[in-house]
Amino acid sequence: MMKTLLPTSTAGSLPKPLWLAQPETLWSPWKLEGDELIHGKQDALRLSLQEQQYAGIDIVSDGEQTRQHFVTTFIENLNGVDFEKRETVRIRNRYDASVPTVVGPVSRQKPVFVEDAKFLRQQTTQPIKWALPGPMTMIDTLYDDHYKSREKLAWEFAKILNEEAKELEAAGVDIIQFDEPAFNVFFEEVNAWGIACLERAIEGLKCETVVHICYGYGIKANTDWKKTLGSEWRQYEEVFPKLQESNIDIISLECHNSHVPMELLELIRGKKVMVGAIDVAKHRIETPEEVANTLRNALQYVDADKLYPCTNCGMAPLPREVATGKLNALAAGAEIVRQELRAV
Repeated sequence: MMKTLLPTSTAGSLPKPLWLAQPETLWSPWKLEGDELIHGKQDALRLSLQEQQYAGIDIVSDGEQTRQHFVTTFIENLNGVDFEKRETVRIRNRYDASVPTVVGPVSRQKPVFVEDAKFLRQQTTQPIKWALPGPMTMIDTLYDDHYKSREKLAWEFAKILNEEAKELEAAGVDIIQFDEPAFNVFFEEVNAWGIACLERAIEGLKCETVVHICYGYGIKANTDWKKTLGSEWRQYEEVFPKLQESNIDIISLECHNSHVPMELLELIRGKKVMVGAIDVAKHRIETPEEVANTLRNALQYVDADKLYPCTNCGMAPLPREVATGKLNALAAGAEIVRQELRAV
């Protein structure tokens, strides 16, 4: 699909404009309501798209401008989940959160993001990518009082995600990404049924599919957890062998400024890889040369035609000028390596 060598993209969220939601805050509430909110989200989406285009990003997205939260905004639109009835659960074994309860069979009454995707499609001829939460990350964000089985609930979500993904594809989305940070935590479940659930979610799709497995946003709970992981982060080693055999087209992962050993990429050779070459946990803007260096290291294990430079994770909590600077650095760093590859 991509004719561009080393096509750049972002992992997901970009900062929201201050008139839409509180800046530099994750999951902040909307400042508008009703029709104003609908138009405000569309204006924000246009703005986010333009910032990506100005920076020279090849595969563009909505910057998640229409979502308050990368998981719950999807779940809010489903039947069977009660947002008033809340329980405290441990999220990815890292922090406690008050979450909604599954009270009955889950189902999708209407498309969730399809209108937003159609709107994005109208604004650009570039390849577009859309992010959905993955089944395992969805179940990890809920209290299940109905199925009483993580696996059963995940399979139900996989079916629902498949319905949504097919409609996103029909709306003109080129790449559909499933966010699965839970894949870095629950290794046994990932290998037992997590990857199979993901394959159910992509069943019948002709567009490209991605699984994004990161170490999370640059929030304190995540940065504290990273400090406990030691000098080498080998979590990917547990899930890569099975992912390499899966039907997922692209694997998106965290590299830059992390302790992930690059040689782990050898385990997914043959897959396309979105290499996170921008650190989202720090405000310091990378130099193009630093980005280029991360990409050069990845090229030891990923063929050039399969390498997609990307960010480590979403950038919603960052100041807008920092996020813009990082997008520019990503594009410039990819261009340095493109020139080197062409000169060979």
